[in-house]
Amino acid sequence: MSNLPLFRDPWAKSEAWRKHPVFSNRAMFRNLFPGFGIAVVAFSAYVVVDNLYLSASKSDSKHH
Repeated sequence: MSNLPLFRDPWAKSEAWRKHPVFSNRAMFRNLFPGFGIAVVAFSAYVVVDNLYLSASKSDSKHH
């Protein structure tokens, strides 16, 4: 019984959710922009394909 704290917090169970890892600053920052990584990859792929397609079509058609 000597290892128990001298003063016990009656609200400890009610406040325990605040210490959960889901509410840490790292988790909050990681979930700030959900899907941002996928969007960057998709947009980069679109730009690369568009540039390759346009460069191929420009060299094929000579109007002058």
